[in-house]
Amino acid sequence: MEDEAGVHARGVTRAFGPVQALRGLDLTVPYGQVTALVGANGAGKTTLLLILATLLAPDAGEIRVAGHDLRTRPEAARTALGWMPDTFGAYDQLTVAEYLQFFADAYGLTPPEGAARTAELLTRVHLLEMARQPVHVLSRGQKQRLGLARALVHRPKVLLLDEPASGLDPRSRVELRDLLRSLAAEGVAVLISSHILSELEEIADRVVLVERGATAGEHEIATLMAEARGLWRVRALEEEPLAEALDVRRVPYRRQETGGLDIGPLTEREAAVLLGELVGAGARIFSYAPVGGALESVYLAMTEDRT
Repeated sequence: MEDEAGVHARGVTRAFGPVQALRGLDLTVPYGQVTALVGANGAGKTTLLLILATLLAPDAGEIRVAGHDLRTRPEAARTALGWMPDTFGAYDQLTVAEYLQFFADAYGLTPPEGAARTAELLTRVHLLEMARQPVHVLSRGQKQRLGLARALVHRPKVLLLDEPASGLDPRSRVELRDLLRSLAAEGVAVLISSHILSELEEIADRVVLVERGATAGEHEIATLMAEARGLWRVRALEEEPLAEALDVRRVPYRRQETGGLDIGPLTEREAAVLLGELVGAGARIFSYAPVGGALESVYLAMTEDRT
C-alpha cells in the first residue's frame, strides 16, 4: 500500500566518521506538490537526497519512497523515483537522442516506446533541435535540461532534484518552473533543493527548512508569505513627509543610498495597513514592495546566529 506522500522520512540519521550529517531529520513530500528543501551549505540537504535516491544508506530512521521501505524494497523505490543530482556524468559521444534512448532501454521501455518518450521529453525540455548533436557540444544549461529529461524517462511518481537551476539562463529557469508545476499538477511528488530562494517561492507549494542536519520547520509557502515578517522598500515623491509619518507611527526605517526607505520588519497584513495610513497622511508613495521574499526572510532569521 502506498503512502499518501511520495516521500515519508522520520528520524533519519547519518554520520561520516565523527561528522554527524543528519540528526534525526523528518520530511514529507506530498503527491501533487512541489516541496522545497532549504538550508545552508553543510546542512545535510545533499546527504538526504542521496539517501532518498538509494545511493547512500542511513544509519537509522524510517524512510518510504512511493510507499516502498528503502531498507527492504530499495529496487521498487528506484523504479518509482527520478533523480537529478547537482552534477552528473554524461556519455559525451552519444547524441542527445541516443543518450535518452539508452536510459529508456535501461528502464525496460520497448524501442518504439523509447523513441516516442525521447521525442516527447526533448520537446518538453526544449532540446528537440539538438537531438542529433553529440552530448559534448551542449552547454552547461543544456546538459542540466538533458539531465532533467533523463530523470523523467520512466514517468516517476517521485522526482528528486538537487540544484536543477544551476547553469540555467533566465528563460530556462522560467521553463523549469513551468515544467515542475505541470509535473505536480500531474500528481508527481517533487522535492527540489536550491539556493535560489526567490524562485523557489514561485515554484514550491511547501518548504522544509534544514539546519545542522535536522528539520527546522515545515511550512506552506502561502502561509509563510502571509505570516513572515520582512523589510519593505518605500519610495515617495517627497521623502521627508514620508519619514515624518513613519516617525509618528514609530515604524523603524533605514534610508537607502539609491533612494527610498526600508521599513519594518512587517507582515503582509501590517504592510497593507501601514500603506493606507501613510497615503492618508499625505505621503505621495509611488513604490511599495518587499525587500527580498518571505522565504529569504525566514531563511535569514534561521541562520542569523551563524558564525
